Amino acid sequence: MIVRQFISWVRTAPASERAEATRALARAWIFSDLSEDDRAAAEGALLMLLDDPSPLVRQAMADVFARAPSAPAAIVRALSVDQDNVALPVLEFSPLLIDADLVDIVATGNSELQCAVARRVSLPASICAAIAEVGSAAAALELIENPYAELAPFSCDRIVERHGHLAAIRESMLVLEDLPAATRLALVARLADTLGRFVVARNWLSADRAGRLTDEAMARSTVNIASRSHLEEMGDLVRHLRQAGQLTVGLILRALLSGNLELFDQALVELSGLAPDRVAAIVYDGAGASLNALLGRAGLPESTYPAFRAALEARHQIGFIGSVGGAVRLRRRMVERVLTVCETDETVSEPLLILLRRFSTESAREEARVFCDELVDQVDAMSDYQPLAA
Repeated sequence: MIVRQFISWVRTAPASERAEATRALARAWIFSDLSEDDRAAAEGALLMLLDDPSPLVRQAMADVFARAPSAPAAIVRALSVDQDNVALPVLEFSPLLIDADLVDIVATGNSELQCAVARRVSLPASICAAIAEVGSAAAALELIENPYAELAPFSCDRIVERHGHLAAIRESMLVLEDLPAATRLALVARLADTLGRFVVARNWLSADRAGRLTDEAMARSTVNIASRSHLEEMGDLVRHLRQAGQLTVGLILRALLSGNLELFDQALVELSGLAPDRVAAIVYDGAGASLNALLGRAGLPESTYPAFRAALEARHQIGFIGSVGGAVRLRRRMVERVLTVCETDETVSEPLLILLRRFSTESAREEARVFCDELVDQVDAMSDYQPLAA
């Protein structure tokens, strides 16, 4: 009876009063023990109010039904495709919307609606993939920062491809602990490209100079990322490098001279097609004929063989420090030893000598930087020490 009176009254009441009455009726549906007849009448009234000309009425309904699992499913679906201020809370919170509903909203909705979907708790991989594929940059950022999103690696790659030029996207993705190494490297590549274009546009550096510095920065970043990667994802990283045309002689030599044997070995496995155990045995043995055959099968120029042989010989004599930082920085003693050998070998090409000289300069600067940092730490430690008074 009360619901029937409500239907009669609501036709002529002001919009603000209709909205408050609608809110009360929706709450009664959720929380009151209505009879079967009253519940049917209430549902009919609520369905009728979906056509109310004032968005205040539908917004009041959406506010009540957004988080309620017992809300009428048909009404929730209608509210989810209403105007933005009505649909947003339903899209973000309603447990009654199925994946197909949400994927359709992502495909057809604007950025604000996509963001609401991206903020949902327990967001399955299918919806994440839809946002990664067609979502706005703002929606992608919401998705990255949603700890409940099942963000698959291929979705991460798609976000990098579409929005990796944006600093906010890069910063949010780079702090993800489980981000695949190949995706992390792709982000760094987008950053390097952006910075390179910027300095060229400002006439700070020539295009050639900026390109060389960008390549060197990318090589250092690659070794750095590889040193922090799990062994099982090293193969994916190296395949990504090969497909991107970044698995160069310079990078492979840098990995060896930095002590990153996992990256060096995996690069030879990828390029030669030999089994990892076979490659590791040849590299460890370092015998001239076997090593030359391996390098040749990997497609490396013959003029680089002396450098790799010298580096492996130095590895046996000097050894490597088993730490993350130790597998990133170029070893000055190793670089200088390899450079000395190659400078006296007429088969070594001039481009390789130029590369080794750059490595030598870089390793000297890195060593000096580490040395100065250690001195500063010692000074700080001494200044913090306060002896007890006698």
